[in-house]
This record gives sequence, C-alpha cells and structure tokens, in this order.
Amino acid sequence: MPEPSLKYDLRGVSASKDEVHAAIQHLDKGLYPNAFCKILPDLAAQDPAFCNLLHADTAGTKTSLAYLYWRETGDLSVWAGIAQDAIVMNLDDMACVGCTDHILLSSTIGRNKTLIPGEVIAAVIKGTTDFIEQMQALGIGIHLAGGETADVGDVVRTIDVGYTAFARMRRADVLSVAIQPGDAVVGLASFGQATYETAYNGGMGSNGLTGARHDVLHADYAVRYPESFDPNLPREVVYAGKHHLSDSVRVGDTDIPVGKLLLSPTRTYLPVLHALLGRHRAGIHGLIHCSGGGQTKVLKFIDRLRIVKNNLFELPPLFRLIQDSGQTPWREMYQVFNMGHRMEVYVPAEMAPDVVALAGQFGIAAQVIGHVEAADRAEVVVDGPQGIFTYS
Repeated sequence: MPEPSLKYDLRGVSASKDEVHAAIQHLDKGLYPNAFCKILPDLAAQDPAFCNLLHADTAGTKTSLAYLYWRETGDLSVWAGIAQDAIVMNLDDMACVGCTDHILLSSTIGRNKTLIPGEVIAAVIKGTTDFIEQMQALGIGIHLAGGETADVGDVVRTIDVGYTAFARMRRADVLSVAIQPGDAVVGLASFGQATYETAYNGGMGSNGLTGARHDVLHADYAVRYPESFDPNLPREVVYAGKHHLSDSVRVGDTDIPVGKLLLSPTRTYLPVLHALLGRHRAGIHGLIHCSGGGQTKVLKFIDRLRIVKNNLFELPPLFRLIQDSGQTPWREMYQVFNMGHRMEVYVPAEMAPDVVALAGQFGIAAQVIGHVEAADRAEVVVDGPQGIFTYS
C-alpha cells in the first residue's frame, strides 16, 4: 500500500491545485485582486459604478458516486443533489464577494449516452429548477438561462455536471478579503439540517469525493462498475474501503445509509449570507468558502497573518467514517475536507455573537472556531483533539 499521505495525488487529484494556480498565475486578477473570485469591469454598460462576475464550477467526481448509487438502487433523487452541488459551488463562491441576488445560471452537462439515459438528465434539470424556486422563495433572485447537454462518451465515462453563473453588482457592494489581527473566525457548520433542507446533511460538499469514495467503498464496485473510475489509477487506491452503499451509519438516533451520507447535497449558505450582508456588510473582513483546500483555503487570501483554529466543531460522523476507512493522516484530512464547517466569517470579535445568532435562525450551528494573529508569514494552525497541524 502507498503511504496514506500520497493517496490523494495517486488518485489524480490535488487539494492544493498547485499546477492549476501555476498555469493561471500570469492572468489578470480583475478589479479586486484579493476578492474571493474574479471581478471584471461592467463590460456591457461600461458603468464605472458596476462590475461583472462570471463563475464556473462542477460537481466534480461526486457524479461518479451518484452513478453508483443510482445503478444500485434505481433512486433518481440523487441527481437533484448533484445539480445542487454544482450550483452551490458557484453561488457560495460569489456570495463571498458580496453577491447574493440577481444571478443568471446556465448548465453544461456532458454524458456518456450509452450509460446515462434521458431520465437522469431530466432529474438533473428538475433538481436545478427546484433549487432555484426554493431560493427565490427565500428572496434570492436566481434565473435559469438554459444550457448545453452534450453526448460525449469518447471523453466522459459517465456524466459531468457543471454550471456557469453571471451577475452584475455595484462596486460599492463588493466584499474584498481584508482579514485583520484580532478578528474572530466564525464557522458555519456543514452538517445538520438547515431550515431550508429536507433531511440531515452529512456535510460532504463537493470536494474530496475522489478520496472519500475510494477510501470508504468496497472493491466490489471496481469489478461491477469499471466505468466509475479512471482505469489508469493504481489498483491499490481504487475502492479500497470496507463499506457498501447500503451499510448504515448511526447519526444521533437515526441510521443513514453510507451512500446517502456521502451524497448529502452541498449545503448552500446563500440565505444566511444574504441576510448577514444586508445587516453587517461593512463590518465583515472576509468570507472564506472552505472548498478546495479544506481548512487551509484561507491561505490564498492572507499575508503575514496566522489563523488559529482551536475551537472547531466536534467532528461529524461522516468525516470519522472517511478517516477510519482510509486511515488517512489527520493532517491530510484537514487539507482535503471541510471537517465540519465549510464557510468562515471573519469579523471583529464583538460582532461574532450576531453572526452566530443569525446562522441559528436558519437552523445552522455556528460558533467562534478561532482567531487571527499577526505573523511573519501566512499560516493556518489547526489545534484540536487529533493534534496540532501548521500549514503555510
């Protein structure tokens, strides 16, 4: 077996995306270089008071997991979750720069038609419209602008689901990351059940699924569904776990199938952030979406600051399951997975109770998970029951 710390790379993925960042390092960084996503001038109207946002993302390899579950159970409902996964990876990034309304959304779906029938495409599209209607009912304007569905079996083994989002907003409303020493870090839980969710959310999000899927699930799936993984991967890192999708995990007083827990739709924080920005926009020093890079994501937005995370949430059952199954070192776990909170709000300490209370109104657990210190370089320190891990 390879060293556990190398498994994520052996599976052809990267938590840090160093090669991607190296490839784009010479591109223009937009109007606000330290914003969470790129912001462009108002290209159509050329109004200096406005700016444009264009963002694209996908559900990643979570579609492979949905494919397995659907093939095993016939349950089409998992595809609605995949639509939400890809949409939220766009919208919650955009919310981190202050954009939570008047958003256009377009889909790009590539499928292998021999394996993915029309009923799956219909379930993805319905999941899209249902999510948009749900957000509209909460006062968030999202509008579907169509999309493209392509039959590309030569390049896609099963299905790839992606969305592109566009918005026009006032420059005065843009939130750039300006984290300061003394700030409190408020974490918004990725697990539990928000008021706008219909079931318990394990907290998975749409990052780290390649590692989670192969570490947790049994080798049976490699034999039965060879189309669900890259045939070039070393066999020892393919479906190396001990669980089947129908196995149960105890969560509180409920037994939840492993497959459903892993496929929990990526929670959107849009309703919370929409309300938070409406009340406290001027006092927020940074919103960080802990997606790729997990608990180290903030490193890309700080300099000469140390983020000390010494009061994290108790580890949710999902992440204990993943670590126990793959025996992945805890240091790598915090780099790959959100580990219990996927949104961080950086505010003056006196503002933190308001953030916690506001999240609670939506049924989302929140707490001060750390603080910010001056330092000689950019650092994140995770200090918890599993040890102290420093990233820079």
